[in-house]
Amino acid sequence: MDDTTKKKQSLHSFLNNENTVGYIFALPFIVGFCGLTLVPMGLSLYYSFCNYKIGSDPVWIGLKNYIDLLKDSTFLNSIRVTVQYVIVGVPLKLIFALFIAMLLTRPTKLQGFYRAVYYIPSLIGGSVAVALVWKQLFGSRGPLVTLIKSLGATGFSFFGSTTWAFVPLVLCNAWQFGSSMLIFASGLKQISKEYYEAAEIDGAGAIKRFFSITLPCLSPIILFNLLMQLISGFMTFTQAQIITQGGPNHATEYVSLFIFTEGFSYGHMGYACAASWVILVIMVAITAVLFKTSNHWVFYEAED
Repeated sequence: MDDTTKKKQSLHSFLNNENTVGYIFALPFIVGFCGLTLVPMGLSLYYSFCNYKIGSDPVWIGLKNYIDLLKDSTFLNSIRVTVQYVIVGVPLKLIFALFIAMLLTRPTKLQGFYRAVYYIPSLIGGSVAVALVWKQLFGSRGPLVTLIKSLGATGFSFFGSTTWAFVPLVLCNAWQFGSSMLIFASGLKQISKEYYEAAEIDGAGAIKRFFSITLPCLSPIILFNLLMQLISGFMTFTQAQIITQGGPNHATEYVSLFIFTEGFSYGHMGYACAASWVILVIMVAITAVLFKTSNHWVFYEAED
């Protein structure tokens, strides 16, 4: 057997290997992940230790960006308002999503249509157009402010108050509950009806069944949705940028908006990269705490 035949056989064997076929099909993702995620993350980490502006050469300054961040009252305030937004907005969104999911799991002829309608806000909710509509809805001449003023609250304004400015953003986020709702609906269908039948025989009411059966059985789904929405909450940008521009007095300048402003408006790209990594560490810490404590409140039927 000559070398050419051996090479052809070797190539044929290589191409017929299941692992090779898998890598070939996964190649677009691998290239995209490396080129659009892994490499930018590495550059971002390097730039976070540099005095860097787009179009200029980075100058290594060590930990100065991180030290300055810890002294930056605007950055610390952005963390505070972001945490406030997440603490209020994420539970509200999950509660609303679970409530609607429980309604939509009841058998009706238009069940599929209702799910599609309720999912639409999640598809378009992050768009600039919807943010502009939301801005008009809660604006000084919007219907909600007009109604509040008609009840006697003269001079009231959502966007002119540091106390109320975050409310439209929280409600806009809660309105986009479609993805969480579908996941909850899928989880509700997996709960065995035998649990509810046994509870009814024992005389348990609807509230007792909800807290003793529904929530424990949904706890893995709740953990997943909670993690996804926490990450999404820390990345909130479009609504804050379009609706409030971070105002008034930085009351809605969330971390993502702070990073964008520092990096692209002021040109402090190295400083913005450092802020990004600080937030990443905070998110990793929160995720680790949730996973560490999940053993105390997440119920897995397979482990029972």
